[in-house]
Amino acid sequence: MKKVLITGGAGFIGSNLTLKLLDKNYCVVVLDNLSKQIHGENSESSYTYNLIKNKVEFINGDVQNLEDWNNALKGVDIVIHLAAETGTGQSMYEINKYIDTNIGGTSKLLELISNREHKIEKLVVASSRSVYGEGKYHCTEHGVVYPKSRVDSDMSRGDFEVKCPHCNNQVEMLATDELSKLHPSSVYGFTKQAQEELCMIVGKSIDLPVVAFRFQNVYGPGQSLKNPYTGILSIFSTRIKNNKDINIFEDGLETRDFVYIDDVTDSIILGMESESANYHTFNVGSGSKTDVLTIANSLKEKYNSEIKIEVSGNYRLGDIRHNLADLTQINNVLGYKPNTSFKQGIEKFVDWANNQETENDKYESSIEEMKKKGLYK
Repeated sequence: MKKVLITGGAGFIGSNLTLKLLDKNYCVVVLDNLSKQIHGENSESSYTYNLIKNKVEFINGDVQNLEDWNNALKGVDIVIHLAAETGTGQSMYEINKYIDTNIGGTSKLLELISNREHKIEKLVVASSRSVYGEGKYHCTEHGVVYPKSRVDSDMSRGDFEVKCPHCNNQVEMLATDELSKLHPSSVYGFTKQAQEELCMIVGKSIDLPVVAFRFQNVYGPGQSLKNPYTGILSIFSTRIKNNKDINIFEDGLETRDFVYIDDVTDSIILGMESESANYHTFNVGSGSKTDVLTIANSLKEKYNSEIKIEVSGNYRLGDIRHNLADLTQINNVLGYKPNTSFKQGIEKFVDWANNQETENDKYESSIEEMKKKGLYK
C-alpha cells in the first residue's frame, strides 16, 4: 500500500483528494496548520477538516517548520504539495508571509529530500494559472502576444480591456497553453512560479519525478465560506446569505475558467499514477470561460435572493482581465477531460452551501485593507 503525504490536506482541494485516495486504498498522511482564515477560529467546526478527521494520520504542523516536515515525510512514497497561502490581492501587501510559506516551505521540503535517505518516488506540486499574468492574446497586427498588466490610467476611465504590448491596440483572448510566457502580475503568482520551477530543478537533479499542475479557478462543495480573499463563488455566496448586495468590479465582463473540484482531484490522481506525467506541467481547467456578472446573477437566482447586483467600475490593481486554459497537453498526455459543466457544478455548490451555517461576511474589511494599500480603486 502506497503512503501519500498531502500538505494542506485539510483544505478544500486536499480534503476532497484525501477521500478519493482513501477510496483507492492509499494510506494518507496530512500535514496542515488549520489556518484560521480558512477553517475559522475553531477548527473542530471546519467542514473540510471534519471530512478527513480520524480517517488519516493527521499532523497539525506548518510547512515552514523542519521538524514538522521530518515527522510528515516518514515512510512516504508520494508527496502532494498543496499547502500555500492563496489570494492574489492579499499577497500584494502580505509579501513576506507569501514568500515564506510558498517558497520557503517548498525549499525546506526539497532540502530535506535532497540530503537524506527517503523512499519518495514522486512529487506533485500545485501551481496556478496566475503564473501567466494576463495570458495569451492575439493582435491583428502583431499576432500572438503576451500583454503586460493593465494600467491604472486606462482602468480609471473605464477602459478595462487588454492591450497589445507593441501597438497598444485592443487584443483578443486566446486559450493559454503551457508554453505561454510566464509573467505573473501578483506576488502570489510569483511564488507559484517559483514553487514549480524549484521542484522541477531539484527533482531532475536528484532523479525524483515531479508533476506540476496549474489550476484555474477551482470551486465546489467545501470551498471555504469564511475566507474573504479567494474564491469568488464562496465570497458572493456568503454575501448573499447575509443579505448583502454584491459589488461587481470593472464592467462585469471579466472572465474566468471555473473548474469543478472533482475534475481537479481526478487530474491530480492521473498525474500521480502515470509515469508519462513525470516532469510535465499541466493546465487544469474546464476549457470554457464564464464572466463574473453571469456568476453573480446565477447565484442570486439559485439562492432565490432579492439582493442587488451593482456593476460599479471599481477595480483592483494586479487583477487579470480574462482567463481560459488550453487543455490540449493534459488531454493528450493524461487523457484528462473535465466531466462537470459549470451549470452542473454551480447547482452542486449552491445545494451544499444552503446546508451550511451562514458565516460572518468579512469581505468589506478585506476591501478596506486593499484601499489602505492603494490597490483598490
